[in-house]
Amino acid sequence: MLELFIQVRIFDIIDIFLVALLFYWFYRILKGTSAISIFIGIVAIFLIWQVVKALQMELLTSILGAFVSVGFIALIIIFQPEIRRFLFTIGAQAREGKLTQRFKFLRMSNNVNLDVEAVSQACLNMSEIKQGALILLTRNNNLDDIVSTGVIVNADITNPLIENIFFKNSPLHDGAMVIRNNRITAARCILPVTQKTNIPGHYGLRHRAAIGVTEVNDCIALVVSEETGNISMVLDGNIRTIKPLELKDTIEKELKP
Repeated sequence: MLELFIQVRIFDIIDIFLVALLFYWFYRILKGTSAISIFIGIVAIFLIWQVVKALQMELLTSILGAFVSVGFIALIIIFQPEIRRFLFTIGAQAREGKLTQRFKFLRMSNNVNLDVEAVSQACLNMSEIKQGALILLTRNNNLDDIVSTGVIVNADITNPLIENIFFKNSPLHDGAMVIRNNRITAARCILPVTQKTNIPGHYGLRHRAAIGVTEVNDCIALVVSEETGNISMVLDGNIRTIKPLELKDTIEKELKP
């Protein structure tokens, strides 16, 4: 009689728990994006495939099995931004954990000695006249792929220069500025726009681009709204409004390795 029951080992329970955790992790990353519907559809097809396979329905099993095997490659292409974000999340958590405490060379920052005073003052001045701006401050990523889309500046950081670049009649004002190693590296850079669908409607394209680039890169995005003059900081895809008096201290805090 014991042979009629399913034999469940402790490793089977661990296996089920890890798979459930993996699916939950993917769900959290995809939640609020257009890709969540695709993800739910794929999970549904996979579950149906397992059911018809257990019921020994050979025709449906072969059809769904072929779809799943071929679709795996397509999924990598479709979910490329989400997979990158997933791996970035794992790497970020590992970097902040005990591993980096033992191996200090894994912890790095390209803007430790950043002239925060000049950057924050430029943002404050642009905020007063409602001049739109989008500035990226690198941390553990050089943002080489972002820099390659813009115009190389390679200049010292001064608040008049930052304000002049984002002046509405300047040829470099449209796009993002990248600051790394205490230098204005590039301007007019093109950023990926977030695919999240639950972003409030009052956020414009600059804010959506700032969210998108920080979802897949370890950097700080500063956004000055040309409609309200508010200054926003974006980290890991999360946006928040910063009070003018707290801007400098907040930047310094987030840049600490």
